[in-house]
Amino acid sequence: MPITRKATAIWKGTGKEGSGSVTTTSGVLKDTPHSHHTRFVSEDGKAGTNPEELVAAAHASCFTMKMSFVLNAAGFTAENLECTANVKMDKVGDGMGVVGIHLELKGSVPGISAEQFQSCAENAKENCPISQLLKSVPITLSAALA
Repeated sequence: MPITRKATAIWKGTGKEGSGSVTTTSGVLKDTPHSHHTRFVSEDGKAGTNPEELVAAAHASCFTMKMSFVLNAAGFTAENLECTANVKMDKVGDGMGVVGIHLELKGSVPGISAEQFQSCAENAKENCPISQLLKSVPITLSAALA
């Protein structure tokens, strides 16, 4: 059964001086501001969001859910999984582009060895739907048991 999710973005003005907002069907984002400033200057997020932060959130949430499924299939249940996705932008040609994503995973999983945990994490990294979507850039992983 196909699943469709959507978000709506509105933009007004020029690329540098303009601004916009993004809203999701769930309401988690509702008229959340974004602009050149929130994307390239204000890294604390207080002024609004940016596309790279939203990609990082999507990747971290998808990866941890997939990791849970992979662990379950291997006979384990996580007490806690915490993933920080770092989406890196850099100069690409005459502009900026996403050049890589690094996933930092910390987990508490009773009875699992470090090697098993690493193997499950690599499986989740390769097979979560958002990793599949983003495989045009290098995706790296560090995984450690807490």
